[in-house]
Amino acid sequence: MKYYVGIDLGGTNIAAGVTDAEGNLLCKHSVKTLPEQGFTSVAARMCEAAEEVMRMSGIDQKDFAGLGVGVPGATDNKTGDVMLAENLKWQRVPLVQEMHKKIDLPILMGNDGDCAALGEMWAGNGRGLDSGILITIGTGIGSGIIIDKKIFTGGTGIGTEAGHMPLVFGGELCGCGQHGCYEAYASCTALVRQTKAAMEENQDSLMWELSRERGKVDGRTAFTAARRGDAAAQQVIDKYVCYLAAGIAGLINVFRPEIVIIGGGVSNEGDPLLIPLNERIQEYCYGSDVIAPPKAIKAKLGNDAGIIGAALLCREL
Repeated sequence: MKYYVGIDLGGTNIAAGVTDAEGNLLCKHSVKTLPEQGFTSVAARMCEAAEEVMRMSGIDQKDFAGLGVGVPGATDNKTGDVMLAENLKWQRVPLVQEMHKKIDLPILMGNDGDCAALGEMWAGNGRGLDSGILITIGTGIGSGIIIDKKIFTGGTGIGTEAGHMPLVFGGELCGCGQHGCYEAYASCTALVRQTKAAMEENQDSLMWELSRERGKVDGRTAFTAARRGDAAAQQVIDKYVCYLAAGIAGLINVFRPEIVIIGGGVSNEGDPLLIPLNERIQEYCYGSDVIAPPKAIKAKLGNDAGIIGAALLCREL
């Protein structure tokens, strides 16, 4: 039996886990990232997390076939470099070379969104299917595309960035510096902005009371108010769902996956999000009156998806 180590590298935490060849997560461990301490310090902490989780597993060192790392940015497995990870302030850093100073295993890297998609397809709600798309809704929009059970990395090998598809020409400013990107309309950040705008236009909305109770406006505000019958909040959700569905429909038209998996905090809203989302996807997809589009469903694995997918990068070693 082969076993793998997976690391999901985040700006706040480094999460490490051990899986078997089918993606079953056997144990996990996490440490703080502390990116302010610099690249070499973070790489050392990643190694420490990997060593600790291997010790926790009780599995003999010789039975580990590889270590995979999901990075919040672009990676190059040919050189072993992280080409760009903006949140960590990394540019062309030799991560694999640095980790090999302490870890004597083959090491592969991938974008964290791609790894999460791979994890969901192998061990989550895409299990048993060959193709799928993961959309993760958070501060931005993360994405991963799986074809024939493998990550689609494109011609350059750095993966996909669905969050930066143009959605509205000349539209809202995105964090990447462009205007009108998908994540400028369909991320949780965008939903909060849309909620605040609706509140300003509707001073008697229940959203004001909810925001005072919670001390802030967040991605739940409009959904909670809508469930209590607030018309302005329902309008926010209706418009947001249209934006989210438009991007998904575009991806479906290009890739025709078997399933679309929605992750991130907003996905926890369940049917109030997913039922109208699937209705809009049906409406927006090409030929949907003849060829049924895939269903959009909630992700299953949560934060474990990135660990599992990173580990499974090593399956073909």
